Amino acid sequence: MSIKNILISQPKPANGSPYNDIIARHDVSVDFVPFFTVQQISAREFRAQRVAILDYTAIVFTAKSAIDAFFKICEETRVVVPETMKYFCSTEAIALYLQKHIVYRKRKIFFGNGTLDSIITSIGTKHKAENFLIATTDNAKPDIFKLFTKAKLKYQQVILTKTVSSDLTALDLKNYQMIVFYSPLDVKSLQENYPNFEQNDLKFATFGPTTAKALKDIGLSIEIMAPTPECPSIAEALSQYLEKHKA
Repeated sequence: MSIKNILISQPKPANGSPYNDIIARHDVSVDFVPFFTVQQISAREFRAQRVAILDYTAIVFTAKSAIDAFFKICEETRVVVPETMKYFCSTEAIALYLQKHIVYRKRKIFFGNGTLDSIITSIGTKHKAENFLIATTDNAKPDIFKLFTKAKLKYQQVILTKTVSSDLTALDLKNYQMIVFYSPLDVKSLQENYPNFEQNDLKFATFGPTTAKALKDIGLSIEIMAPTPECPSIAEALSQYLEKHKA
């Protein structure tokens, strides 16, 4: 079966996409439909965690959505964040996003290179005495907490966002020959939206070992897996696949 229509389980990129080249080179159609969304928790859900923001001297962010949620929660709960608060972010892009809510001052905003280890490095010995509040989503992996414990840092988790499966009832999967998944949450959404789903001839491409495992765990087969040494991205792996399987 030739691949003509591909479904990407992510929002459509605002500024171009590596899939544009695939569309042009391989004469395929690509649709972008997010299988889940990230939403801010309610003030009530925040209060249920019994976290007092002003007890902490530093906040850790690994996503822009968490920044928006944090300041919105502060507004809703009438918490005034002191100017002395320090912010530690996983990337420079996330750190710069803080400008949407506060005046950017290098003396209180620090960032890593995208890895969780780099957050610990940005803390170093200079900020080791801070009391850290780690902003997460409801399905946060324990890796970051293990690193903070190993570094003997004082911290607390606060859930500020939650993942919600999108309503895909209007989406007919029979229109596609391949679906690309980037997260185990895509697989969860597939199950919730299509409880009687049968794979038949539909092919799946997955990014990351946890996504592949989630798909295999529900008995579905995978045609393309990335990253690999040869194909570090799904787009590259898909392009090579389409080249190899030309009609």
